[in-house]
Amino acid sequence: MLKIEHLTKKYGEKNAVNDLSLHIKPGEIYGFIGHNGAGKTTTIKSCAGILQFDSGEITVGGISVKENPIDCKKQIAYIPDNPDLYEFMTGIQFLNFIADIFGISVPERKQRIHKYADAFELNEDLAQPISAYSHGMKQKLAIISAWIHSPKLIIMDEPFVGLDPKASHLLKEMMREVCNRGGAIFFSTHVLEVAEKLCDKVAIIKGGKLIRSGTMEEVKGDTSLESVFLELEGESC
Repeated sequence: MLKIEHLTKKYGEKNAVNDLSLHIKPGEIYGFIGHNGAGKTTTIKSCAGILQFDSGEITVGGISVKENPIDCKKQIAYIPDNPDLYEFMTGIQFLNFIADIFGISVPERKQRIHKYADAFELNEDLAQPISAYSHGMKQKLAIISAWIHSPKLIIMDEPFVGLDPKASHLLKEMMREVCNRGGAIFFSTHVLEVAEKLCDKVAIIKGGKLIRSGTMEEVKGDTSLESVFLELEGESC
């Protein structure tokens, strides 16, 4: 579904991401963890086609992000760590705008918007301008907009930040549903307990380098993901 091969991205002389390779397969929820500045967001933005990279290759369903960015973006949804929404729009205007971009029919979009807005208890707020939304409401709206075109791959950067426990639980269920129908999820998080319970596979990045990856059992063994992460963070690259 998503292949990252020898990805390298520099800012000046600094390697933000250094020769990173990962493979996220259909049906997998893949967690991406590391401290602030480790290279998670740079990697995620590169996968979403937002950030150009210096070397390596990223493909979505066998299509190159670098050579065919539009075709790749048709298959994915991306939620940044701080959703930058069009605040002059109302919630429903924004969702219809996203649906228009992806060519979703009116009956389909109405059904999906109602389904997800009802689940997130946002239906009554869709007529309000986004500028009046709280951070949590904006996060919910961003999630609905990501799911509206039934993407094959969903890429998220810290998606649980700002969500209340009920919304967090709902998002976890939605992520698993995507994978059950053959899609895939690639997301970063600082909430290691969530990653440990939710993810099929996990990768740990430090200083732009991949230092551990595999199934949750392979990575954490008989201990906790938090213990492994803290131990690896204490080691030199």
